[in-house]
Amino acid sequence: MSTTSTARGPVPLVIGLDLSLTSTGVAGPDWADALRPKTGMRGHARLDWHLEAITDRVRRADLVVVEGAAYGHGAQAGHHELAGLWWMVTQELWRRHIPYAQVPPVQRTIYACGVANPAKEHPKTVRARVAKGMVRDAVAERYGLECDGAGRYDKADACILAHMGRDWLGHPVVDLPEQYRRALAGVSWPAPLGAGSVKANLVENKGN
Repeated sequence: MSTTSTARGPVPLVIGLDLSLTSTGVAGPDWADALRPKTGMRGHARLDWHLEAITDRVRRADLVVVEGAAYGHGAQAGHHELAGLWWMVTQELWRRHIPYAQVPPVQRTIYACGVANPAKEHPKTVRARVAKGMVRDAVAERYGLECDGAGRYDKADACILAHMGRDWLGHPVVDLPEQYRRALAGVSWPAPLGAGSVKANLVENKGN
């Protein structure tokens, strides 16, 4: 796989976000971090902490790529609060005129591994955990970024999201086969924010 770029102009700053109440992954193409609130922090205080920490990382972004909810998880503990965090973060992006994309988890996995269920040969009870490890391995092998320590899977997911955004804008770091890039078609990408703005031009000129 070779380094490539299909778009003219400056390289955009794209940030990936894998939102979580306990460990939010935030990443660019060549770095990743996990935002982890203090143990015992709950409710409004935890949401406010996340919003402030996330805003500090994305304030200069040209595009933010956010992982969307996994359908079928609505009954899980914390889902209501996590949905609230998603809306708080995307509302803040909207307020700051920062374009954002919403990526279904399955599309993130396809972009990382080439298939929707890379761990299907493993027992059902461990597939989700094994698949997370495979995404992490893909980040290390493809981009040379080791996601270690607490929140390592969240970091890896966020890194993949950032690379999806760079690819969509025509500035991929690595030239991937269509088997992986087909995931881009399943993403809710942003509409231009207004003619003439730098961010709008990045969106309008993607792939040129």
